Amino acid sequence: MDTNTLDWLPRFFSHLSSERRLSSHTDASYRRDLQRFVAYCRTQSIATWHGIDSQHVRMFAAYEFRRGSSARTIQRRLSALRTFFNYLIRESHLSANPAIEVQAPKAKKRLPHTIDVDQMSRLLSFRTDQTLGIRDKAMMELFYSSGLRLSELVGLNLSDLDLVDRTARVMGKGQKSRIVPVGKHVIDALRRWMKDRTKLAAVGELAVFVGQNGRRIGPRTVQRRIASWAKSQGLGVHVHPHMFRHSFATHLLESSQDLRGVQELLGHANIATTQVYTHLDFQHLAKIYDQAHPRARKRTAR
Repeated sequence: MDTNTLDWLPRFFSHLSSERRLSSHTDASYRRDLQRFVAYCRTQSIATWHGIDSQHVRMFAAYEFRRGSSARTIQRRLSALRTFFNYLIRESHLSANPAIEVQAPKAKKRLPHTIDVDQMSRLLSFRTDQTLGIRDKAMMELFYSSGLRLSELVGLNLSDLDLVDRTARVMGKGQKSRIVPVGKHVIDALRRWMKDRTKLAAVGELAVFVGQNGRRIGPRTVQRRIASWAKSQGLGVHVHPHMFRHSFATHLLESSQDLRGVQELLGHANIATTQVYTHLDFQHLAKIYDQAHPRARKRTAR
């Protein structure tokens, strides 16, 4: 590209920093993505921004894909181009945005990490008389029994629990509350924790789970304690709070196949969010098919 064409880039970056007030990280990302596109244009002997059409942009996306860029990276680069071309239109340098209809390859869905039933049983099988250990066991049992998010567990108040009715009221995303069932193992663990809670909890503290300072436990503390227990129980994988939620949903779907029910328990607004868990037990379903379907069974020798 010629010098006059490249002059638009410093103006655009100035626009980003002064008018849009983007973070330094985002600004650096725009610079890298646009410089990649400029380098590509040079290989194609494209000299001006006016000389670019949607086919050039589409070929750039394909070129990046062949070079090993991920779908997410290409999506980001196309987004940077659309923003830049919109700026040129605003400045009356272009009349149309050549990147507006170009789509990146679909990104692969990231399947949530889970642990299987045997691993979960091993993790929750420890016995302890220490107050913090009793608390941790109650937290992990509740995570797995009811599929709570980390924020929902640390935000739980004493008034939200009904140990007789075996339910808990949790506040989910968008300040939407829901009632979740609480299993027998959790009830036992919670009752034991309630007896020891008085040793830690500050006067007037409403939180179910408290830290050593007597106040509501923090998310980072929960994460550290769970990782520590997973290591001591010999799981061999890094376990984090959300893994309990993923495992809860997966194991429940394997046994019930009730997607709508799991959606309600998880508090998902859209069932498409819940459907990711159907991919996780495909091998389980395939095994059942191989064992049960007449067309899948191996013929016995005659």
